[in-house]
Formats: sequence, structure tokens, C-alpha cells
Amino acid sequence: MRRIVLTYILLSIIGILGARAQRVLNPMDPNNNRDQFGNQVDPNTLPDNLEDSTNTEIQSLPPKLYMWHLSETLGNRTIMPADTASLNFQNTNLVEGMFGHYNYLGNLGSPRLSRIFFERRNDEPTIFMEPFSSFFVRPDEVKFTNSNVPYTNLTYYKAGSKVNGEERFKSYFSVNANKRLAFGFNIDYLYGRGYYANQATSHFNAGLFASYIGEKYQMQAVYNNFFMKMNENGGIADDQYITHPENMSEGKKQYESSNIPVRLEQTSNRNKDFYVYLTQRYRLGFNREVTQIEKKQTKGKRAANDSTSLAAQDTIVTEEFVPVTSFIHTIKVERSRHNFRSNNEPENYYPDYYIYKDHSNDSTTAFSVKNVFGIALLEGFNKYAKAGVTAYLSHKFSRYDLMNTDTLSDMRRIRYTEQEVFIGGELAKRQGRLLHYNVNGEVGLLDKAIGQFKVNANLDLNFRLWKDTVNFYARGYVSNTLPSFYMRHYHSNHYTWDNDNMDKEFRTRVEGELNIARWGTNLRAGMENIKNYTYFNQSAMPEQNGGNIQVLSATLAQNFRLGVFHLDNEVTWQKTSNATVLPLPQLSLYHNFYILAKLAKKVLTVQLGADIRYFTKYNAPAYAPATQQFHLQATNDQVEIGGYPIVNVYANLHLKRTRIFAMMYHVNAGMGSPNYFLVPHYPINPRLFKIGVSWNFYD
Repeated sequence: MRRIVLTYILLSIIGILGARAQRVLNPMDPNNNRDQFGNQVDPNTLPDNLEDSTNTEIQSLPPKLYMWHLSETLGNRTIMPADTASLNFQNTNLVEGMFGHYNYLGNLGSPRLSRIFFERRNDEPTIFMEPFSSFFVRPDEVKFTNSNVPYTNLTYYKAGSKVNGEERFKSYFSVNANKRLAFGFNIDYLYGRGYYANQATSHFNAGLFASYIGEKYQMQAVYNNFFMKMNENGGIADDQYITHPENMSEGKKQYESSNIPVRLEQTSNRNKDFYVYLTQRYRLGFNREVTQIEKKQTKGKRAANDSTSLAAQDTIVTEEFVPVTSFIHTIKVERSRHNFRSNNEPENYYPDYYIYKDHSNDSTTAFSVKNVFGIALLEGFNKYAKAGVTAYLSHKFSRYDLMNTDTLSDMRRIRYTEQEVFIGGELAKRQGRLLHYNVNGEVGLLDKAIGQFKVNANLDLNFRLWKDTVNFYARGYVSNTLPSFYMRHYHSNHYTWDNDNMDKEFRTRVEGELNIARWGTNLRAGMENIKNYTYFNQSAMPEQNGGNIQVLSATLAQNFRLGVFHLDNEVTWQKTSNATVLPLPQLSLYHNFYILAKLAKKVLTVQLGADIRYFTKYNAPAYAPATQQFHLQATNDQVEIGGYPIVNVYANLHLKRTRIFAMMYHVNAGMGSPNYFLVPHYPINPRLFKIGVSWNFYD
């Protein structure tokens, strides 16, 4: 806790100093007639108190900001809107996701797995970080900000009491030193006490980021440090405490959740991860003159209709830099550590032991350094350059330290090192409105990369249909990749494997999406074929399926509106060719009925409603505490999950720069057939009152 407080104080001081610097250093320079975004501006439209480019202090600037994400490999920027949307703010802290797509253990910050197969991702630094996608932020998910005033966002969530409730605090700050240089920090701290015994979670993330977006040189850097701690209870001892409480509580209809017996005590997992990510590029090009004609108003008539209009126009000639070639360098240094401790282990809970019979102290460390060097011929420097072309070379060094489980006397670590060298290229069209596309491919050249390749393609087409704009997206990839290191090697007290003979996974996916915003319609459909699918079997050990598995998926989102009444709907259908190895629910539903209105002279936006999440029954993956992985259910412990609706009632308010919500989560607890499990033997929280507030500050 002391380290958390000191880190927060240090970052706050940096933020205050940066904010003071931005109030002195004007990011909107009248001398070059361009704002911090590089857009041409009229000096006559600047605020009256902005006199010149001397040391005059700037006050009352209207806030202007934009945000962007990066592609991790090449550092390409994708502009995104600022996070100020008020609709459905009440869902932003749910571990099950905005639309309830995830299975999880019930408590805030616990491991999760998406039921929607096309949403699953497996590109985390280690398999131990994969289940924490609700908290862990990859470099391509970091939000960079450029603004003409300091920007701060504070968000606080709270649910339940101090005994078993949950809290989360998020802080984001960004400031510009000038129109090109910006930096900031983020803090994310959550604490879930847990409504069931031995279930507490405590996660902390602190990060720094900086960007310099110049005409020739551009740089973006990130430092993120994560510490995630959670207790493990192994699930409740008997599902009947939830499904048939009258059988377990001497005829009572309910059983207090904190008093339900659980399978594990004095057991915990800790994950630590930090990374430093830097992408930079230097652009070569030329300057060209740009001529703009500015029309002036004359008394009584528009200058365009006046016989003396030529005299009433200003011709402005400026120079702009046109980039032709970029030299790109990206580096990422990352260290990830996993630790599992157990001081009280019940008999026959774990399949085997290799070191100790009555306790465990497992640990492993992964360290990697990846460099990417590229050269790009940029899009748009002349009329024939309709697309950009990039070639790059990447090298990754990885080191893994595992426990030696052969003997009790020799506890020295076993070290594995791997090298991967890929050569790759990208063809991309990002400018214009009608058509954009991106094709990226790479092939392995050295060590573990030999025989591996990946090709990704994305396309979007935007066209008019009557008064609507229709967006069509196509996505696809082909890959032949080796399973991750920890799927091939891992040593611990209860689970040990060395699978050097694993084959490469061959995956092919195609997906299409149609979006019509005015109709409130979004339709997505896709298919994937997997050969040598790698998964955790009934014994929670890695295994490969030698055949082919196909997955078909289709999602329809359709929103309806009648005056202030809204009904948002999402239906996902999935079909797997091998439900034993890759179980998926056939249907997943989300429905949200609400009233949306503006009050108090349209300053206050009010959303009142209720939503429901539901999916059909299936043999959902179980959870192994010692490895924090989801795996197929044991053959002697098959449980169907699903067929139970989860209903939330909420009020969501947006007043100027403040968002507030109040929610009664799982309001239908105790009604109907109580089977509220998302993971076998892990019930979700009972009925729970939640609140949240988010403030945006522009000063």
C-alpha cells in the first residue's frame, strides 16, 4: 500500500507541473496559423486574450483533444474519439463485459473467458495473463492524448459493503508541453473483497506514457507496471447451496453466501508484469506550397457577388511538409512473473504432486526483448501513391525460468531461451473515405520461428444508401504458429509438462460485417478452421487435437427506438464441429430496454432501464486454480452452465462533464430456478447495489 501511495503522489506532482507548463506554453501557435492537430486556423478566430506568441498566459481556451491507439508491431496510429460517451456507463466495470460475453469466477478482477469464440485472444505475454483481459492493458490498448488544455479523468466504482463489497479507482491524466509533445499517466486500482470465502482480489496498475508527433520525427512510449493478487477458493463445496438451498440449510430458502463452504483455503496467485514499449519513426519528404483563397464580407453584399470581389479576397500561401519515406523502429521489453502459493491442500484435489505433499510454492518468470526495424513508402505523397508499402524485420529474444521438479535437493532453476526472427511486409490504404484496406504478413527465418507465418487482412468499404451511410468490413487471417512456450513447457508442484513434439496450429478465418447506423443494424458472420487445436484437457493439461475443428458464428445487433423508448438487442449464434474439445453455447443474448431523455434545458441526459443476459446450456470450461487456466470439465464432474437470465436494473445520468450511475445487479437473484453459475462451481455474486461516477476535467 505504501508503494501505491508514493507512486500516486509522484505521478500527481508530475501532472501538476505539466499542467502549469501547458498553461504557459501555448499549443496553438498563431505564427504558423496551425493548431496542435496540424489544422489550418484563422488567427482572427482565436480568443481575445491570445495576443501573440510571447510569454502571454493563455486562459479560457476551449478544450480540443483527440486520442489514438497504436498497432504494436509498426506503431501505426488509429485515431479514436475521447471516452466521454454517456450511454451504458453502468456496464463499463462489469467483468462479464459490456454485453455479458464472458464467463468469470464471480468477483471483480477474477479470471474470465469469452463465450464468443471470435473474441478470444491468445497474444498475451504469458498464459497466466490471458484470463485478466478485464484489467491487463496491452501496448495496442493504451490511449494516447493530444490536447490544447490539460485533460484529466477520474472514475470511481463501488459495490456492496466494506465487509464483502468491491471498489475500483481509475485516474488518467494527459498534458501537452507544446503542440507536439505530450505526456501523462494512468492509475488503476481495484479491490474485490468477495461475497464468497477466500475470494478476494487486489490489482494495481500504474503507467506513464509520452508522445512527440512532429512533421519528421514521431515517438510514442509507454511504461506499464501491473501487480495482480487474488485468493483462490476452488469453488463452493456443493452446488446445491445455490441450486437447492433447502437441501443444505435445514429447510431454509437461502444460505448466506459468505458461509457457504469452499474447497480451498490459504491459497493465492500473484502475477507481476511490467513492460516498456517505444515506437519511433523518422520521415523524409519535401515541402510544397499550398494556396488558399479566403473570401471576405463586404457591407451589404457577399464578396462573391460583388463586382470588386477579386479585391475582397485574400490569397494565403503556406508550405506543408509531404512525407514520402519513413524509417521505423519499435522496441518492447517485458518481464512477467507468476507465483502460486498454497499452505493447506485437501487430499485428492490435485491430480499429482512433484515436490511437496501438503503445500505449494510455484513460480516462473518470463523475460523478452523484441525489436522491429522497418522502412515504409508512404501513401499519398503523389497522385499515383494510392497505398503505402512497408517492409520490416523483427527479432525477439525470450528467456524463461522454470522450477526444477526432478529432486527435492536440487531446487535450481531450469532456464530456456528462444530466438525468433521474422521478415514481414504491409500494404495499406488508410486515406480517403470510400475504401480502406490493410494486409500484413510475416514469415519466420530463425530458430523457433522457422516454419511459422501469419497473414492478416482488413478491409472497409463506406458508401451511401439513400440517406444512410453503410459500412462493410471484411477481415481474415491465415496463420501457422507454434503453441506458446507455456503450452509446451511448465514445471510446478502439481502440473508439469514438456511437450517438445507439439505441432504448429494452422488457422484460417474469414469474417464479414455490415453496419447501417441509421437503422441501428449491425450484422457479423464468420467461419474459422483450426488444425492441431491446442487446449487444456479434462486433467487441466495441454493437449492437441490432430484433426480439424470448424467454428461458425453469426451476430445480429438491432436497436429499436420509439420516441424516448429504446430497445437494444444482440443475438449471437455459434456452432462448433467438436463440442467435446471446443464447447460453445449455441445462443448468447443481450437485451437492454431503457428510456433516454434530456432534461434541465437539455443539459442533463437520463437513461433509465433494465438489461438481461442469457445463454443456452453447455458444458462450460472449468477453472484450475494452480495454473489459472480454463480447461475441459473432468469426466467424473460434468456440469451444464447456462439457461439462467441475469437481470440488472439501472439509472444512468450524464451532466456536462460528469457521468453517474446506480445499478441493482442480479436483481432476479432468488427468483425462479437459481442456477447462477458462469464457471462450474463458481456462482456469481448475489443481488448487489453498485454505483459509479466519472469526471472529466479540462484545466
